[in-house]
Amino acid sequence: MRRTDQIVEVGYVQRAHGIGGELRIVCHNPESTALLRAAELVIGGRRYPIDGMRPVDGAFLVALAGVDDRTAAEAFKGKAVAVDRDAVVIPPGEVLLADLVGCRAIGPDGAPLGEVVDVEVGSQDRLVIRQGEVEWMLPMVPVFVRAIDLERRVITVDPPEGLPTEPARRR
Repeated sequence: MRRTDQIVEVGYVQRAHGIGGELRIVCHNPESTALLRAAELVIGGRRYPIDGMRPVDGAFLVALAGVDDRTAAEAFKGKAVAVDRDAVVIPPGEVLLADLVGCRAIGPDGAPLGEVVDVEVGSQDRLVIRQGEVEWMLPMVPVFVRAIDLERRVITVDPPEGLPTEPARRR
């Protein structure tokens, strides 16, 4: 999950829909209303005004200005979809996963464990934590993620034993 100060990734283009250029967009958070609040979407680093949108089971069908046929829509398959940050509503007591990137990860004893460099969104969201050349993933579940302090930019984690100490070797 990526974030800049202006835009936040909220989902991805699952596929083209129909012959008129509509996109089927799936939000990372199925309860998100960010697409409904957005005037335009950012896909592939480019802004596209929204010409039309309708919710369907588990997704949104979206028509973008300048995307007029299925061939054009197919080029968007698999791409991340972002919106302006002000379109995202964060309920009290919750955090935006993208805001976790850049936070320091510390153990329950306060020992530094690295920096959150990414959040992998999926059926089980995972923090990607890097310390030096070593990178590891931690499922975002309460047993491992104990506290999040966005004001201090610190996440207290209690990872299982056996964290990697050597960088992964590439083949």
